[in-house]
Amino acid sequence: MDLTSRRIAVTGGAGFLGSHVVSALEARGCQGVVVPRKADYDLTREEAVARFFADHRPEVVIHLAALVGGIGANRENPGRFFYDNLMMGALTMEYARRSGASKYVAIGTICCYPKVTPVPFREEDLWNGYPEETNAPYGLAKKMLAVQAQAYRQQYGFNAIFLLPVNLYGPGDNFDPASSHVIPALIEKFVAARESGARQVVVWGDGTATREFLYVADAAAAIVLAAERYDEPEPVNIGAGFEISIRDLAQKVAGLIGFSGEIAWDPSKPNGQPRRLLDVSRAERLFGFKASTPFDVGLARTIEWYLQTGRRRAKIA
Repeated sequence: MDLTSRRIAVTGGAGFLGSHVVSALEARGCQGVVVPRKADYDLTREEAVARFFADHRPEVVIHLAALVGGIGANRENPGRFFYDNLMMGALTMEYARRSGASKYVAIGTICCYPKVTPVPFREEDLWNGYPEETNAPYGLAKKMLAVQAQAYRQQYGFNAIFLLPVNLYGPGDNFDPASSHVIPALIEKFVAARESGARQVVVWGDGTATREFLYVADAAAAIVLAAERYDEPEPVNIGAGFEISIRDLAQKVAGLIGFSGEIAWDPSKPNGQPRRLLDVSRAERLFGFKASTPFDVGLARTIEWYLQTGRRRAKIA
């Protein structure tokens, strides 16, 4: 598909991942990119979704809008995380179909996978168990996009695809301690500790859980490639193909920031899923995506962005 001549809607296009996807589309020469703003179109409400599609008639929809957060935010808001994500996905795909859109790109999450999944996670294992409890409502709501996409393809011939990205990080991430994911949370903690002279930073869990991280610009590139080249019903993992323990991650972030104090672990707090590592061979085989940003490079860029821009934004907010 030549995206440059298409009207493209990017839900969540003003957010962390969305802004990078919009930039990647514009770099390809796409001129007809529209981003629905929540103030104008609340995508959890059918009336607003219907109005958006009537106003803009997008030919391609890249659905990135989501209510997201770390383990703490998921535990405190399971109902909201389930409802908002379920409704945004179900409504935008339904109205994309009704309005005659030629393609819908649904973005899931690694949280869709069962709590205990053979490593590396293969797309064939997606339905072999229940997700990890702390983020199951979020993961299941996003997983319904896969069901809806395949059902619509079967009944209506609707071209909907489903992508499963790992944990993302990079410039523009959410650094709010109340809702951030692990990398921005650690960066914020270690920067604050260094500047205050604190001798200790407490981190949730025992540090044994592992995670895979994908630089946000790489994730955006993968989504655009899939929009251009992939038209099949099977879900596709989007990742970097490596894992790192939270303990090693914390030490790496502390070293880059220059915090030399103690890292204390709080095992009374949950680790989340024991391990996360994707088999990323399908994405490379089917639409040519392979992550290109080394983790240390991406992490250094993220810390630099936070020190130069992120904290200033947080203070203004």
